[in-house]
Amino acid sequence: MQDEFDFTKPASAENADGSAAAVPSAPFKPAISRFYDAEVARRFFEISGKKEFFPAGETLFVENERSGKHGLFGKRVVHRMYLITVGEVALTVAGKPIDTIRAGEIFGEMAVISETASGSTRSATATVKTDCNAFSLDTGELQSALSRTPEFALMLMSVMFDRLRFVAARLAMRKLMPGKESAREAAVFDGAALASLEQKLERATTMRYEAGRVIMNEGDAGTSMYIVLDGRVAISIKGKIVESISTGGTFGEMALVNQSPRTASAIAETESALLAINRAALIALVQAEPAVGLTMLRSVAARLRHMNALLN
Repeated sequence: MQDEFDFTKPASAENADGSAAAVPSAPFKPAISRFYDAEVARRFFEISGKKEFFPAGETLFVENERSGKHGLFGKRVVHRMYLITVGEVALTVAGKPIDTIRAGEIFGEMAVISETASGSTRSATATVKTDCNAFSLDTGELQSALSRTPEFALMLMSVMFDRLRFVAARLAMRKLMPGKESAREAAVFDGAALASLEQKLERATTMRYEAGRVIMNEGDAGTSMYIVLDGRVAISIKGKIVESISTGGTFGEMALVNQSPRTASAIAETESALLAINRAALIALVQAEPAVGLTMLRSVAARLRHMNALLN
């Protein structure tokens, strides 16, 4: 049953002659990732999405546009993410074309996933190239759809991890890496959510580490992800700290979800208690608690934005 549910396993890509196709390691758009499943995306958007028609030339959103109400008499901007079923949409940054979105592909997801009480900001402009039929979702509809198609959360996490792995590799190639002063403070679950997770994951293992002890190393096989119950953990790439994880934070998800080697190392900065979750437990948790999937997606989106910022 879990194998049928687990859409994070990459589909095998083939060329026309049947040979294995090269897979891009750093997709800007989800559809290029080897983890993207167009059928899962279609089912997901059809559940709670709004049917849309956009004529050629229409602008769907603009770069740096922030969600929320703008001024006392300003309009309220509600970010939406899209699945194109017919037609094409152009994405541009600073007026320069960066991609074309075609039928079966999604876009605009980062701003919707990142939506909080203070809003979120678009990183590109989307303009309709040819007449389009589409489905769209706002943040509320996204959460509703996750309750019925939670596998989409795992698939999209895998796509985002694909991008994170590429960004981490670029950071590692730099002669000058960001120092501890650039590290992001990462927390995912608040106290109430953490207590609830501990109850739901009663079979998960609680592990304790003394300050200075290595929890995982770059290149290790990823058999568990961790939730910090108490303490602080430093995440580093090539010896340079990029994140500091405290109570309620998570790490190690990337290797677990994508079944790939660890991209970073983790060391206990202080005496720490961690909840270790294996792959089967994570899949079961997202299936039973879709809100956990959305929370984790937001965490991955924040991490991706932070890592991209370190490259600039």
